[in-house]
This record gives sequence, structure tokens and C-alpha cells, in this order.
Amino acid sequence: MISGFFQLTTAVGLLGLVIVWQADSLIELFTFRPEQREGLKRHKRTALRSTVILVVLGPLYTVAGSVMNLPLAECVELTPW
Repeated sequence: MISGFFQLTTAVGLLGLVIVWQADSLIELFTFRPEQREGLKRHKRTALRSTVILVVLGPLYTVAGSVMNLPLAECVELTPW
């Protein structure tokens, strides 16, 4: 049950990145002011950073948890594939 939850949240996080990235790119096409354009680029970088953290920390926790014999790491698989 816990494994399915973490797989679902990782998959939703990756899907969220795609949606946010595409929406920001579309809005950026219709933005004329440089301040707004820079804000959208900042928002895209923040979304990418959050997704990288989600994708990297999931498997890292699984591997580090099994090495340190953490009880939750045995039943959790955070990678969606």
C-alpha cells in the first residue's frame, strides 16, 4: 500500500512538471513585458528543481534506507517504473 502511494505521488509529480512546463511556455508566448517573462522562466526552473528532487530522493531513500536497515525502506519503492 505504501509502495503504491509513493509510486502514484512520483508519477503525479512528473505529470505535474509536464503540465506546468507546457502551460508556462504557452503563456510565455503571449507575454510582452520582460518582467513577466522572467517570472515565468523562474517558475519553470522552480518546477524543474522540485521534480528533480522528487525523482532523485525517492530512489536514494530506498537505497540508503535498505543499507541503513530502516524499516520503511523495505516496503517502499519510490520509482514509478
